[in-house]
Parts: sequence; C-alpha cells; structure tokens
Amino acid sequence: MGLSETDFPVPRISVITAFPDIVRGYLSSSVLGRGIERGLFDVSVMDLRDFAGGGYRQIDDYSYGGGGMVLMAPPLESAVESAAAREDRYVICPGPQGRPFCQELAEDLLGIASLKRLVFVCGHYEGVDERFVRGYADMEISIGDFVITGGELPSLAIIDAIARLIPGVVGSFDSVKEDSFYSGMLDNPHYTRPEDRGGDRVPEVLLSGDHAAINRFRRREAAERTVSRRPELLAKAGIMPYLECGVYVLELHHPVLDRNGRESTTAVTGLDLHDIARACRAYGVRKFIVVTPLASQRELINEVISHWTAGYGAEFNPDRADAMRGIKTASSVSRALDWINGKERRAPFVIATTARERAGSLNWLTLKETALLAARPIVFMFGTGSGLCEETLDLADAVMSPISGGRGYNHLSVRSAVSITLDRFFGFR
Repeated sequence: MGLSETDFPVPRISVITAFPDIVRGYLSSSVLGRGIERGLFDVSVMDLRDFAGGGYRQIDDYSYGGGGMVLMAPPLESAVESAAAREDRYVICPGPQGRPFCQELAEDLLGIASLKRLVFVCGHYEGVDERFVRGYADMEISIGDFVITGGELPSLAIIDAIARLIPGVVGSFDSVKEDSFYSGMLDNPHYTRPEDRGGDRVPEVLLSGDHAAINRFRRREAAERTVSRRPELLAKAGIMPYLECGVYVLELHHPVLDRNGRESTTAVTGLDLHDIARACRAYGVRKFIVVTPLASQRELINEVISHWTAGYGAEFNPDRADAMRGIKTASSVSRALDWINGKERRAPFVIATTARERAGSLNWLTLKETALLAARPIVFMFGTGSGLCEETLDLADAVMSPISGGRGYNHLSVRSAVSITLDRFFGFR
C-alpha cells in the first residue's frame, strides 16, 4: 500500500442495524477488535430502533402486494442523516441485487473510507423499502448468489476485508499480500502439527528448512490450485511471482515481412528501445533482447544504452537508466534463445505473436495458463515491419492469437503490442 500506520488516514465506518449486538460482538473480537482499540479504523454501530417513531419503535411493515415484512424508509433515512452529512458519507446496502464483492472493490472502498464515512445499512426480513435505496444508497453489494436472513453478515464480511488492508491491523502486511485473491491467485495450502496424521504427512519440503525450496513449492501449489479450481481468476491475476524461471521479450528486426509479404530487415527506432524497455522493467521482464543481424544497428543500440546508463542520461533520468540496463542485443533468434537457455539452464517456452490469423494459434488466456505451469523460461517474440515470417513462427512452441479491440483493426505498433501482452500476462489490479 505504501503507507505506514501513522500516515494512513483513519477509515470511518458506521453500521445501521436492527440487531446491534451481532455486529458489536464480531467487531470487538480478534484482529478487528485490536485494530479498533488502537485507533487504526473507526466503527460505530447504530441501533435502527433508536430512530423509529412511536411507542413500539416500529422499523418494519407489511410489503405492499404481499410477501412479508419490509424495513421502512423513515427510520433508515433518519439513521443515515445522523451518521453523516450527505457530502461526507457513502451509503452501502448489502443485498442479492448488488454488485458482486471482490478484492478490488474492497480496496476501492478503503480509499473511499479515508475520505468519507462508509455507512452500511443492514436490511432484514424481505428487504428495504426501494424508495430508500433509490434515494440514499450509493452502492448495493452482493457477497454471493444466495439469500441469508439479513445484511449484518455481509456488512461484517465487507468490513473485515477492508480492515485487513489497513496498515497495522494485521500483524504483517506481507501475510495480507499472500492471501487468496490479493494478487488474483488462490493461496497455497497450509499445514501445522502433527507432522503425520494417520499417514497423511506434511510435505517434506516444508520441513526441510530450505526457504527457497519452500517458496518455490508454495508458489507452485498456489498456481496449480488456481488453475484447477478457479481458472477464470487468471484473466486478472499477476502471474510473474509464481513463475519458476524468467521472462524475456524479443523484438525481431530480421527476418520480418515487408508490406508486400517479402522477407526484409527493419531499422531500430529509439521509440521502440525506450518504450519497450520501460514496459519490460515495469512488469519484471529479465531482458529485452533486440535481434538484428546488422552490426551497425547493434552498435547504435549499445551507444544509446551507454548514454542512458553511464553517460549524461544516467544523471538526467535514473529511472530511464534502470529500464535501459535491461536491453541486450543479438544477431539472430537462435543466438538469443541459446543465450536464454544458457542463463536459465532450461529450454525456453517460446510464444510468437502475430497480427494475422493463423491456424493453430492460441488465445492469450490459454497461453497464460500454460506459461504459469510450464516451469520453463517464457519468451515472447514480436516482429517489426509487417510481422514475423512463417519460418520464425514455426520456431515457436505456440503462436498467440492476434490482439483485437473488436473493431477489426489490429495494426498496432510493436510498442503497443508488447505493453498489451505484458499487462495481460503479468499485470494485476
């Protein structure tokens, strides 16, 4: 998150409920209770009946048209107005008709809670008068496609998810980042004593004391668990931390096609060097390798790298220097792949890209799953000019289907194609 306990704004939350003891009991226990006591976030629980009129403190009435009891709008409105002024509140109504709750939404709500008071309105019985929802709710949130008795449990679930993201609430924020869904992936399995339970033993690697091996085991287990149980999560998961080997990007200037479909050689451009190097650095790519058979072009690239890493450019823009250090040159694809093989001591899994439809090409999501489980270095090949030649495509282990915006136009610059591909595979949130 980048903030410490001292500089993080204190999130403010109110819960309006007809059953305050349920909410207070949960909030007073364990991690949340300690966080509230330490002033890391503030939660007030409001009894809806305190805002009801008449001797019976009535908060519900029969539904027009039949169907059970519904919470009335007037006491809810009074409670919300008492919680915070309109410009200083954000009202949430948990309910099955709402937006599905997820980790990203928890993060958004934490940001809102540092600016405005989050006001949770817990429905009950058949629900809440629709006129209150239309007039006061900023968001309806669903925690799943099922029905439960009231809004107290969904509100507490959402508050719990938000509170875990506040620095200091959970002892180690690193443990929060390892939770399921924080990076888009499921968590790895966990074990405790006894070591042997009826023949079902704790995996030996966890008893080895080899922390590097343990981390590899956990990443592998998390990857396999995500693929087998929740493969749809991969679309928005950042898989880089779960790969056993490095990722490499090759930009080919030969052999590539010209506009007439003939084999050609293209010139290196400064824009490609700078923009692709920055994208590779941002997503954790180990090397951006520019492939050209022309010695003069490789010399030019090395001069540019030197300017930004050892010359005036390094002083002028240290961040750019950091990105430019990731560039390497090679005279051919085979030399580039041999260098990667030697560095990683494993044969790379090569994914070629193309803007043309090609038989046997695979969707990026399929390839993302393959890359996650491959246990090999991952190489993305991008062509300049009018794209990669067939002989180069044939070298690849897989060819990725063309990037498409749905408009039929896919004449992207190589810089754009690299950034889109890296974000699809390695970006999250």
